[in-house]
Amino acid sequence: MLASLAIRDIVLIERLDLGFDPGLSVFTGETGAGKSILLDSLGLALGARAESGLVRHGAAQGSVIAEFDLAADHPVRTLLAEQDVDSGEGGPVLLRRVLTADGRSRAYVNDQPVSITLLRRIGAQLVEIHGQFESHGLLDASTHLGVLDAFAGLNTPRSAVAAAWDAWRAARAARAEAETALAQARAEEETLRATVEDLTSLDPKPGEEAELARSRAMLMQGEKLIEAMNTAQTALNRSGDVEGSLRNARRALERVADRADGRLDPVIAALDRAAIEAAEAIGQLERVSAGIDLDPRRLEKVEERLFALRAAARRHAIAVDDLAALRQRLTRRLEQLDDGGGDLARLARAEEAARAAYVEAARTLSKARTKAARSLDKAVAAELPPLKLDKATFHTVVEPQDDAQWGPDGLDAVGFEVATNPGSPPGPLGRIASGGELARFMLALKVVLARISPTATIVFDEVDAGIGGAVAAAVGERLGRLAAELQVLVVTHSPQVAARGAHHYRVAKRSSGSTTVTGVDTLSPEARREEIARMLAGETITDQARAAADSLMTNG
Repeated sequence: MLASLAIRDIVLIERLDLGFDPGLSVFTGETGAGKSILLDSLGLALGARAESGLVRHGAAQGSVIAEFDLAADHPVRTLLAEQDVDSGEGGPVLLRRVLTADGRSRAYVNDQPVSITLLRRIGAQLVEIHGQFESHGLLDASTHLGVLDAFAGLNTPRSAVAAAWDAWRAARAARAEAETALAQARAEEETLRATVEDLTSLDPKPGEEAELARSRAMLMQGEKLIEAMNTAQTALNRSGDVEGSLRNARRALERVADRADGRLDPVIAALDRAAIEAAEAIGQLERVSAGIDLDPRRLEKVEERLFALRAAARRHAIAVDDLAALRQRLTRRLEQLDDGGGDLARLARAEEAARAAYVEAARTLSKARTKAARSLDKAVAAELPPLKLDKATFHTVVEPQDDAQWGPDGLDAVGFEVATNPGSPPGPLGRIASGGELARFMLALKVVLARISPTATIVFDEVDAGIGGAVAAAVGERLGRLAAELQVLVVTHSPQVAARGAHHYRVAKRSSGSTTVTGVDTLSPEARREEIARMLAGETITDQARAAADSLMTNG
């Protein structure tokens, strides 16, 4: 809800700080006192269009800060997080708008700069404003379907329809992709078959390139390796039998070891190990030497195979190790051609089944919407007569759309229509109702839809325009009912409405010399009584007016 509003240098407001509480807050004051300035200021904070004329004369800039107390899981916090804006971490969310005298405008959320577009999106989720000349929220026909579903509690079937839509869309995409692939394959069939034949003849294996490269390097260095190994063998054999010499030395020492008090034991062990290692080295050297292939034809074959694999990889712009997978994919495409598009037929059947499931779920949702529309119409109709709209009718239209307009929300288009006079054709809510009628229609709707309202704060600007007496009392009574569910702010000239307020603010102009400013006072119970009496009696407040004010406040 709206917790506070701080206004600086906007039109006639020099400096104003207002705090708000839950329930019904009413704003009263003489005509021209500046009540509209409050709404213009709040609108600025919510992303409304800014004009340089809003900056107070003589000031370089004006600013408005609106502070909101929101639940930790409020959708606005999610929106802020998605836009990489500080979401407040469960604390208040501050919307700030700065407007310079030359018409430039800047927006901030929690002191972080944001676009006006984002500010407007945030504002639309926080406050709904209804007035004689403008209104938001329910006048947007694109919201009507969601409003009807929320009123009827259709979240579960709506989610089922959305899931069925996603499944149908996925099946449709899979079929379309397969169809495109098959058509392309048929157009390239001759080239495709030639490529598969080449790859089949080549028969590439994953990891083969690295193995061939190692073999090639070994073969290219074969002569140098043989030369080095021969030199090593010559050195080992130059002094005769190295292994035999080591063993002879060991045996000579073993014969006298018992006389050396153990001092020769390490030497004997070392000679034994050396003899074993020498024998192992000589054996391995002989085996490696025998295993090296110096046949130039072997090198030629390895290089031919390696270069053929690399050439094929370059032709297809892939790595050598991916040639085997490419062969499998192309072979699969040929198999699809050979079986006459069997996979395509299977995917087409799956798509048709997904479509049928979607249509079934959507038709079930449509029936529920039609039933809910009658309930909504009946509930709104009950609110109209007391609001001096007894000749008006409200109708929720649920119409099936063409296939091209189907989507995750189902098959329907939903719209709210009204007829204000008997015999008049119904039409869209915002086009048929006049300013005062529109505000009262909005009030009736909001009373019925209060429990599912997406915004926690609603503002009504002169919802009581052109009415009085019992009708004004009915408006006040409904505003009070609405305020039991939501925070409601009302600009009013009606004492019957003002008497319903849980919080009362009086807007007045104050002059000092050549300067005139607008101020707002929070009224005490006694001051409320005087203000309501003034609204009843005019400039001269009588005891009878005060008594009438007491009566209204007591009954309210």
